[in-house]
Amino acid sequence: MLCLGNVGRLAPDLQPLVDPREVTIGIVHLGVGAFHRAHQAVYTEAAMQLSGQLRWGIYAASERAPDAAGTLSAQDCLYSVLVAGPQLRSLRVAGALRKAVFARAEPDALTRAIADPAVKVVTLTVSEKGYRHNPATRRLREDDAELDADASGRPPVTVLGQLARGLQARRRSDAGPLSVISCDNMPANGQLLQCLLSELVNRPAARYDAGLEGWAMENVRFPSTMVDRIVPATTDQWREEVSQRLGLVDRAPVVTEPFSQWVVQDDFAAARPAWERAGAEVVPDVAPFEALKLRALNGSHSALAYLGLLAGDVTIAEALSRPNFEVFVRKMLSDEVEPTLVLPPGADFGAYAGSVLARFANVSLPYRCEQVAGDGSQKLPQRILGTVRDRLRSSSPFPHLALVVAAWLRAIWLGADDHGRPFGLSDPLAGQLRASIGPSAGPAQVVEEALGTGEVFGEDLAGDDRFRASLQEAFMALARAGAVGAAGSVG
Repeated sequence: MLCLGNVGRLAPDLQPLVDPREVTIGIVHLGVGAFHRAHQAVYTEAAMQLSGQLRWGIYAASERAPDAAGTLSAQDCLYSVLVAGPQLRSLRVAGALRKAVFARAEPDALTRAIADPAVKVVTLTVSEKGYRHNPATRRLREDDAELDADASGRPPVTVLGQLARGLQARRRSDAGPLSVISCDNMPANGQLLQCLLSELVNRPAARYDAGLEGWAMENVRFPSTMVDRIVPATTDQWREEVSQRLGLVDRAPVVTEPFSQWVVQDDFAAARPAWERAGAEVVPDVAPFEALKLRALNGSHSALAYLGLLAGDVTIAEALSRPNFEVFVRKMLSDEVEPTLVLPPGADFGAYAGSVLARFANVSLPYRCEQVAGDGSQKLPQRILGTVRDRLRSSSPFPHLALVVAAWLRAIWLGADDHGRPFGLSDPLAGQLRASIGPSAGPAQVVEEALGTGEVFGEDLAGDDRFRASLQEAFMALARAGAVGAAGSVG
């Protein structure tokens, strides 16, 4: 098995960039999924190698999967990163993670880690729904009993509760300033996280120290970020390939594409790894980068996921191989997305869009439509609906964007493709929407009931007759012609 005792048996090009035994912990990470291990952890290890500073090891907390922490711990937190591209297939063991825990099982240990003076950075990859907020209003959900219970003083189970408790412990022990960095796909994610934590601390049931919010204003920074790397779920086939190439069993590998980008706002409270030496971009303003990525890459990813699901496609690459879908996405990007963007300095939108579709077409890294399509009610407000609002403000049409929203709605309402074959699609609002709409509703009723979901559309879109009409037209096109036909009919 892959572990510290066996790492010396690996070929030199497979070994970690740094000696894990010499690395000390300086970062706490919440949400130790595949994306973090293929992205921020990789940057951090490279930064340690290039700077010679080995104090940036990662204390990783799994939020939802106890087995993830156990599997990593059994391997001394070592795991492999397999990079799979059309002409590239490289492998290396990563050594930046030095501790892995299941947060709910060890809440006190996680609190102590955040309060450790040696820790200068906390990072998060917990997905949009981990922030327990209304994506339309960007406020905490008022009826969230778990947040109330965390705020009242129990050992926290929510990410926000864990952070608040850790910051309180840090203040009490005078452990010094801290940078808290959201790496999730939301606009102004640092500002959002700061505001949500402030709301939690001031919740009616909250029992935090009276001076906590003021201390955080002085000592904690929340830089915004943009992260980009495709990291699909690891399959048994990939685990077998990795273990064969290592000559050791690795139960926790991650598989990713060659491309990687990380843009971080230059707003830190304390020391940090030299991430820019590893290729990260540290900039004054992340907003143009995040808008480009969310609206162009994530937006087109969601478009292909929902249209592909309805058409019966398994992977994003399979969906993109359909001429109707490729033309649809290209037109959506050029006609409806690009006009809403202020591009980062030196960016070429046409080249960016082309690179995005080339990455999606990477058949050596199959990414399942179901995985990309999951939690759409939390993702669409950032990926699609912000662009819709800009189009409405300029009185510009948005038939492609409307069809993406309609495809999401039809997918979670029916739970089956255009041929009647069921698929599994995880969405926190799926049950609510299906119960309110009913299986025999007509297109107008489906759209009307969906627009009442304020968490997705907000009051502005729900009350906009232009949006309602566009969504109804798109939904009827899907019902009449199926995903492939509807995509081909959009001008």
